[in-house]
Amino acid sequence: MSNIEIKALKSSPEVCAVLGEILIETVANGGSVSFMHPLSREAAEAFWSNSLRAADLGERIVLGAFDGDELIGTVTLLLDLPPNQPHRAEIAKMMTRVSHRHRGIATALLREAERLAIARGRWLLVLDTAEDEGAAGLYERVGFKLTGVIPDYAFKPHGGLTGTLIYWKKLREGVPT
Repeated sequence: MSNIEIKALKSSPEVCAVLGEILIETVANGGSVSFMHPLSREAAEAFWSNSLRAADLGERIVLGAFDGDELIGTVTLLLDLPPNQPHRAEIAKMMTRVSHRHRGIATALLREAERLAIARGRWLLVLDTAEDEGAAGLYERVGFKLTGVIPDYAFKPHGGLTGTLIYWKKLREGVPT
C-alpha cells in the first residue's frame, strides 16, 4: 500500500464516472450500499454527482483512495446533521475495488475520515453495515463498537433481506456534556 494516496474528491464528470464504476462493481459483488443489482451507469453517476455537489457545499467530504492515478476506493463523511448533533458525523459508502481489497485501503480511508472529522470538531462517528456480508470485521478492527442489530433492515443487492449493524466510535475522551 506504499503508493496509495487519500484525498478529498471534487466534482467532475470523470470522477463521477469512475465512482459510478466502483459503485456498480460493489453492488454487482453483493455490497449493500443502498442500491439494487443491476445498477445502471446513469443512476450510479447521478448518485455521485449529487453526493459531490453536497461535498462542494461542505455538507460532506467524499474521500478517494488512489493507486497512482487510478481511483480504487472511497468513503464519505457526512457532516450535514441536525443542529443538536454538531459533535457527530456519519461514515457512509465505504467501497474498495474488488482488485484492491484486503490491502489496508479501507482502513486508510477510515483513518483519514477520522482525522478530518476531528479537524471539524466532530468527535463521535456512527455508521451502519449489512449483517450479511458487510464490513463488520473491518469496523471492529479499527475500534468501532457495535450498538445493536436491526433485523430485515434492507434488501441485499441480489434480493433477500438483511439486517443492519449499528456502530459508533468516540474519537476523543473528555467531551462536554
